[in-house]
Amino acid sequence: MAHDETRIREFARSYTAAWCSHDPARVADHFVTGGTIAINGGDPTEITEVAQSFVDAFPDIEVFMDDVVIEGEAVEYHWTFTGTNTGPGGTGKVSTDASGRVVSPSRGAAATPAESRLRR
Repeated sequence: MAHDETRIREFARSYTAAWCSHDPARVADHFVTGGTIAINGGDPTEITEVAQSFVDAFPDIEVFMDDVVIEGEAVEYHWTFTGTNTGPGGTGKVSTDASGRVVSPSRGAAATPAESRLRR
């Protein structure tokens, strides 16, 4: 099945904007109802809770969409987030202590339509 590249890129832009809004509900709106995510091999956790833990731990969080790569059935969303760990630490999914450190990790997430928990 061919991907609608325009729709995918718009979805990625909207997802990025949702993170930058600091509104966990907006982030969760991009996933299927009840969607979960596992951070660094941890237990699957509801999307709203994960997003809230990032916002709490990094109150100045900004997410940048670096690229969207479409290869066959796979779609990769490449991102960088920046933020200063000054928050109360969220739920522990991200950090338990405010370190005052500025972070800027870059990552890519890949999914095929069959395994995706994202809204289509």
